[in-house]
Amino acid sequence: MGKQTDGGGEAFDRFFRELFGGRWDGLREALLAPGDAIDYADGLREPYRLDSASVAAARRLLLPDDGEILDACAAPGGKSLVIASRMGPSARLLANELSSDRRRRLSDVLDRYLPDEARARVTVSGFDAAAAGGRASERGRFGAILLDAPCSSERHVLRDEGALAAWSPARVKFLARRQWSLLSSAFLLLAPGGCLVYATCALSPAENDGPMRRLIEKYEGLAELDPPEAEAGAERTEYGIHYLPDVASGAGPLYVARIRKRSV
Repeated sequence: MGKQTDGGGEAFDRFFRELFGGRWDGLREALLAPGDAIDYADGLREPYRLDSASVAAARRLLLPDDGEILDACAAPGGKSLVIASRMGPSARLLANELSSDRRRRLSDVLDRYLPDEARARVTVSGFDAAAAGGRASERGRFGAILLDAPCSSERHVLRDEGALAAWSPARVKFLARRQWSLLSSAFLLLAPGGCLVYATCALSPAENDGPMRRLIEKYEGLAELDPPEAEAGAERTEYGIHYLPDVASGAGPLYVARIRKRSV
């Protein structure tokens, strides 16, 4: 007989119980409960509904007065709306999404919710953000970058029987490698003096502080940690803050870390 795959709902619970201990039962229940969604309306044609922690994450990005801003993995578009509603009249946003299907949805969201003037300063693109940093011509291009990286998204896994049955710890390792590729590339795309916000909706430190630790260590002296304030409901981690729904009134999960790139 072949070796059984360590996956599925039991493996999922075992994995996160090891991480969270006695807290896991309450956290699991909170993940299955309705989240803390709000209607974000600042500068939009009509309100857009998204998790309150997602609004907080997008607001953590320190925006330049002019030049280009990158939302590296932008679909479905909620955080792009928050950025576009806050950026100055001389700034431009590149909302990037690799998936063509998700990119179409992103464009539809931007078209529907952004006023014409703001929409004219937002461009939608479809490049692989993990590879873009390898192009010398692109390095230092953006004054601010939001990287809301693809992640395990355990809240969605718990609510989808098929996804839960297919879950394996290997997924966390795979996504952590992808997140590192995206984060290290984004740092190369960031201009000196610029701000980079890294976010995920994952639970595991392997996908949150893990990639950030690698970045700080690799670019010691150049990547300067600038941790956001831990407002009510947000828990401090080694490199950032974490909104978990059992403590954050249903918001999250959302991990947020922020760095500045020092000038050489």
